[in-house]
Amino acid sequence: MRGDYQQLVDEISATLGAPATLEDRDFGLIAFGAHEGEDDEVMDPVRTRSILQRRSTAAVRAWFEAFGIARARTPLRIPPDPAAGVFRGRICLPVRHRDIVHGYVWLLDDGHLSDLALGGHGAPPDPRIAQAMETAARIGALLADEARAGSELGDLLHVLLVSEPAARPAAATALRDALRDTLRFTPGVPLTLVAVVPWASSDTDTTPLPSLPGLLAACPLRPGPQPPVSGPALAALVRLRSTGGLTPARTVAEHLLRSPRAGAAPAAADHPPHPRTATTGHPRPPHPSAAGIGIGTRELADLPIAWQEALNAARAARAEPRLGPIAQWDAIGSYRMLTALPATDPDPVIGPLLTPAHAELARTAEVFLDCAGQASRTAQALGIHRQTLYYRLGRVEKLTGLDLDDGEHRLLLHMALKASRL
Repeated sequence: MRGDYQQLVDEISATLGAPATLEDRDFGLIAFGAHEGEDDEVMDPVRTRSILQRRSTAAVRAWFEAFGIARARTPLRIPPDPAAGVFRGRICLPVRHRDIVHGYVWLLDDGHLSDLALGGHGAPPDPRIAQAMETAARIGALLADEARAGSELGDLLHVLLVSEPAARPAAATALRDALRDTLRFTPGVPLTLVAVVPWASSDTDTTPLPSLPGLLAACPLRPGPQPPVSGPALAALVRLRSTGGLTPARTVAEHLLRSPRAGAAPAAADHPPHPRTATTGHPRPPHPSAAGIGIGTRELADLPIAWQEALNAARAARAEPRLGPIAQWDAIGSYRMLTALPATDPDPVIGPLLTPAHAELARTAEVFLDCAGQASRTAQALGIHRQTLYYRLGRVEKLTGLDLDDGEHRLLLHMALKASRL
């Protein structure tokens, strides 16, 4: 099907004599026409970046969307905006099907299209534009078909991931049959799941899957109160080359994290914070969203386990900056155990240390324990004098009543500090 898109984009490029690029409605690259000519200046940096990185920047998206491209039913002219990195004007052909926008065809205007009549307001369009819009409509029909197929696979994946253990074999069989019929899927190939948290979606979301090697299906999931995450997550099913070769999953994760849907947390009124978040002394994670990757499996019925691994890895990546923004479940260390624990209030002994007023003490204690209690390493990591470190650790002991020379006390403190990040 992707070859069909390329052929149609080439048709539009030939019709209008301008380089054309097809993107989905999230500005993910689908296909692009060949750039003809020897003038390097025509190679607009935004188009180059879209081709090389398969996605436009947030500033470029905001500039284009400000012209109402998501509501347009006729071609639009988009002027350049050097501040956003858009150095050349464009003509945008909205790609629609049954009144739903599925993407956009972009035409670079180096001046030779400036007199082209786009139509609208009762004026007829130039015949070349009319022909290009007919081709755009054919693209819209293909994208709509792909969205429907992806939605069906996503629904079956959702059923499998939320099913009870006794129902998993039947759900796995249904998903396997649909993958075989739709994507010529061969049973027994290695698979894994990627989790992205948080992920904005809606019940009417019909955006087709991005064209990425190995990405088979995706669905939004609300994990519920256990474990706590910021709103819905996205589950993406990825085909691997081998059970231990997770490179395709990492590629998919990197792409999904660049989506405008990644990191869009729901309103606080809809999802009140866990009691710990009001008292924790830890700063907010530097990454607004994160992705986790589960262990590979050849059995579709084992995907719910891989999903839980991926989700826990994503939670760990958000909690611990050194792990993120993409983490594999087998590489998150102690968080494999901590993410499996039920969400509870912190131990009463540790509670006072987790207040915002004592954030510096909490960080000092965590770094000290991360450094296996070695004062010199801790002081160096924190950039403080050793005497300052001893003073802070003394305050931690006085505040909590713990003895940092006692292994059991250290274990309690270390687990509590790590768990508070989650």
